[in-house]
Amino acid sequence: MINANEKDLIISQDDAVSFLKNIETESIDLVVTDPAYESLEKHRKVGTTTRLKKSKSSSNEWFSIFPNSRFEELFEQIYRVLKKNTHFYLLCDQETAFIVKPIAEKCGFKFWKPIVWDKMKIGMGYHYRARYEFVLFFEKGKKKLNDLSIPDVLAVPRVYRGYPTEKPVELMDILIKQSTIEGEIVCDPFMGSGATGVSALALSRSFYGNDLSDSSIKHASERFANIESLDKK
Repeated sequence: MINANEKDLIISQDDAVSFLKNIETESIDLVVTDPAYESLEKHRKVGTTTRLKKSKSSSNEWFSIFPNSRFEELFEQIYRVLKKNTHFYLLCDQETAFIVKPIAEKCGFKFWKPIVWDKMKIGMGYHYRARYEFVLFFEKGKKKLNDLSIPDVLAVPRVYRGYPTEKPVELMDILIKQSTIEGEIVCDPFMGSGATGVSALALSRSFYGNDLSDSSIKHASERFANIESLDKK
């Protein structure tokens, strides 16, 4: 069992649901995560993305797809580990959004709205090329956002030629500042490049991160070490 008061940074390499099962009930202040949703595999099969394998655009191995059939058990664990009156942000595409919203509501979450992340640069696709992604905004209990002036369209440039599906730290900064204060615990069970953790640690929050991928653990750990070394100067 991971005790939420043990340390500022915990990194795990495990299945996301198994990782969450080892965290104390009602011990986490915010979950921000970006699973490798099932629709990505469909895009790979029709040739709209090459990021599911090694390619010229990335030397990293792609992570395992998290199937839609497992979202209910994932959301049950996220709901359990979150404290009362907290937020949960799930990054996903439009297809996954329709699937996961009712599942999360079944597990107890209140759905507020899809926040639109405007990547400010055109992306993949054939039928109106992608420039945005959804950040689904869920709530457990009732919690006020820290800054009510922030709009529901967040214009933050996407990371170009970074880790596969890498999210910008600046985007995570907005979400973490909106839903936590210093000293609270942010969790990401699919941490990938570690952007959520980089943001959380730099903003004086604790971070619990997990991923199955060897390259994720290595890449994210190096980023976290750089932050810790800066803090010691």
